[in-house]
Amino acid sequence: MVEGTHTAQPDPAVAEPVPETAPATGPVGAGATISVVVPARNEEATLAQVVERSFQAIALLQRAGEVLVVNDGSTDGTGRVLAELQTRYSELRVFTHRRGHGMTAGLEKMFAASRGDIVILMPADMESDPLVDVPALVRHLEAHDLDVAAGWRQGRKDGKVMASKLYNFVMQTMAGVRVHDGNWIKAMRREVVDSFPPLRSDWHRFLLMIAAHNGFSIGEVPTFYQPRPAGSSKFGWERIPKSFLDVLVLKFLLTFSEAPMRFFGGLGILGILTSLAVFLYLLLLYVFTETQQRPVFIAAGVLAIISVLLFLVGFLAELIVTQGARIQQLEKRLDEQRRGLDSR
Repeated sequence: MVEGTHTAQPDPAVAEPVPETAPATGPVGAGATISVVVPARNEEATLAQVVERSFQAIALLQRAGEVLVVNDGSTDGTGRVLAELQTRYSELRVFTHRRGHGMTAGLEKMFAASRGDIVILMPADMESDPLVDVPALVRHLEAHDLDVAAGWRQGRKDGKVMASKLYNFVMQTMAGVRVHDGNWIKAMRREVVDSFPPLRSDWHRFLLMIAAHNGFSIGEVPTFYQPRPAGSSKFGWERIPKSFLDVLVLKFLLTFSEAPMRFFGGLGILGILTSLAVFLYLLLLYVFTETQQRPVFIAAGVLAIISVLLFLVGFLAELIVTQGARIQQLEKRLDEQRRGLDSR
């Protein structure tokens, strides 16, 4: 289920400043706990502000929470900034990649390590203000009983607007995700994050597509956009061909990963029926005209062999999927035991 778009403006009360001395996690209310995940690469100029304002947002909501940051092979002072922040915030958890592995790998690590009931994805460049957007996302998620609340950038004026429109068009047509800004900030309930398959390539762009496929409700809330005050974007037009291939692969996996025989077996049946039709045509041609067409006969025979091989591939894929499901169940049990130990 994908909820319709909400066009109400964000609550102005969210934007009220919080004193710099606000506690990291504020008094614990009855609401869900929060994990803010921030992938960062060469963002020393803005990262401290993002982390500080994320903790202030958690305090504003009167929730318990944490902030997780992956330092993805930064070559500037990002590591030094994070080390200083860790001395001030006990609930700041930092993960370091010695070389850049990409945003998807960073999110995969933070999703697995996060402990909050609601996981919020924030950029490290201050294009989104956590103090404004974190409360807006959480309140919209809970007020409309959603599984995912996606931010919708208002007044965006950067060089990637056309690329973003193309991406959103693909998301809407191929995945049926009716949102205006699918590759932006988002708040997701724990069940959504736990349902994600192992993420790879640039699949961070298609989290809403995966969530929608898994049956979670999705809505969106308008959020304010501001140009990054420092640094440069890590993404450009060269990502479009990669993203196109990624969405094709992901669409295939989401559609056929649980029943691969439907795909391979379907192709096999189509190939066998085609080859049988060709053989019947060649037989009738020989009976009535005593004419042979050996190249066509050979091609039909090769097609029949390939079709049988497709059936065999389908059976092997079914065996792999079965074993993968068992491994996934085992990992889920181990993860639940780990979280149970962490909560003690």
